[in-house]
Amino acid sequence: MRTPSIVPEGGDRDVYLVLDDLGRIGRAWRETSEESTGRATLIRELLEGQYVNPVRIVAFNVGEGWSRDVTSDIADELRARCIDLDEVPVGLEDFLERTRQAT
Repeated sequence: MRTPSIVPEGGDRDVYLVLDDLGRIGRAWRETSEESTGRATLIRELLEGQYVNPVRIVAFNVGEGWSRDVTSDIADELRARCIDLDEVPVGLEDFLERTRQAT
């Protein structure tokens, strides 16, 4: 019996996943559709407040054989976007402060 692959179809693309702190129920890697795992979608969803309290963001590309923590990179991009918008969404305040201290 063959085990189904966890690699997204067209596996030669970057996939971004968020570890979200959901408070009393703990932390979880947020479930998302395959179409919602791109960088642009991730940035948009973070700015829209679709995550409770993002803790870590990882990216991987199975086709190229790499994975890495991109939390700081995404935080830097979000900071730049927030300057352009002249506001920081409430759900991102702690995340951006924590990642600033970590660098």
